[in-house]
Amino acid sequence: MKNGPDYYQILEIKSVNASHEDVTREFRRLALKYHPLKSKDKIAENMLKFSKICEAYDVLSKPELK
Repeated sequence: MKNGPDYYQILEIKSVNASHEDVTREFRRLALKYHPLKSKDKIAENMLKFSKICEAYDVLSKPELK
């Protein structure tokens, strides 16, 4: 059993064989959607989600960490 967050799920990527371009595209899409300044009503919620998205991208964008 794997410990820690499922970065593919966080970035809504269906395949663990996703290309770097796929990872980048999904990161950008979600980063724009959940940016903390996008909605003044949901700043705290979006900050948490945005932080998770950034962490997932940081890991999945580096082949040695995948």
